[in-house]
Amino acid sequence: MRLAVRFLFNGERDMSEIKVAGDKLKSTLKQLLREGNVRRVIIRNASGRTLLDMPLTAGVAGVVLMPFWIAVAGIVALAKEFTIVVERDPDGAVVRSE
Repeated sequence: MRLAVRFLFNGERDMSEIKVAGDKLKSTLKQLLREGNVRRVIIRNASGRTLLDMPLTAGVAGVVLMPFWIAVAGIVALAKEFTIVVERDPDGAVVRSE
């Protein structure tokens, strides 16, 4: 599995980029959402085109994320490599959604 993480600091936002193969996209996203401090997820293809830009509200439930997972399933069929841009809470607050 090829995974590259690049951390960015853009003003008040704590951002990171994760390069991931298509078959690992869904599992990587699930892991990020479990962390609880993710504010926004952007999925880009290998050429940098944004395929999905999803703001996440703290404490979102699984039912609310259903359209998100449907979109992810469709995106996986489009390419072999993706970049996930993750925006986290700048204060590091963790919110569990279980």
